[in-house]
Amino acid sequence: MGPDSKIGVFVLIGECARGQDEAAAVTVIGARAVIRSHSVIYAGNVIGDDFQAGHGVLVREDNRIGNRVSIGSHSVVEHHVIIADGVRLHSGVFVPEYSVLESDCWLGPGVILTNARYPRSRGVKETLRGPRVGPRAKIGAGAMLLPGVVIGEDALVGAGAVVTKDVAAGSVVAGSPARAIRRLTEIEAYRPATGDRDPV
Repeated sequence: MGPDSKIGVFVLIGECARGQDEAAAVTVIGARAVIRSHSVIYAGNVIGDDFQAGHGVLVREDNRIGNRVSIGSHSVVEHHVIIADGVRLHSGVFVPEYSVLESDCWLGPGVILTNARYPRSRGVKETLRGPRVGPRAKIGAGAMLLPGVVIGEDALVGAGAVVTKDVAAGSVVAGSPARAIRRLTEIEAYRPATGDRDPV
């Protein structure tokens, strides 16, 4: 645990998964972490600086989590997930194994990612594919991403959408199944202000 970290009551850090080699499962958490009560972080995670976890967060084993990552209360991150710098997960988010969340993406409350195209089918564990959410992409509250979909950089997924196929960079999609309805640059709130160099 890095310096200047704050750990709430009833927090477990370094919990070993079934069958995990306790001696080899090193857990690293950077400086200035804030981990609130009743959270569990399994062994083998490597977490950067300025990490924040809400109440009751579960982070399974062997993930790579960057700097300035925030995971909201009662969210679950399964094992072998990659979360880049600046990612924000709101409350009640589910991220399954083998998902990739790229830098500064944002997942709203209740977002669900999935990774099994045919659950409980023959060989399902060998074919799991989590979604990939691109840099600065935003996923609205209650949206669901199906296995293996790729959300392009700066894309916006509307609340409650069910994403069944890849979303192009800078595209806005909504509905079930999600369909492109416009470009992000058509939304005034996302247009760069005078003097801004990058989109939000």
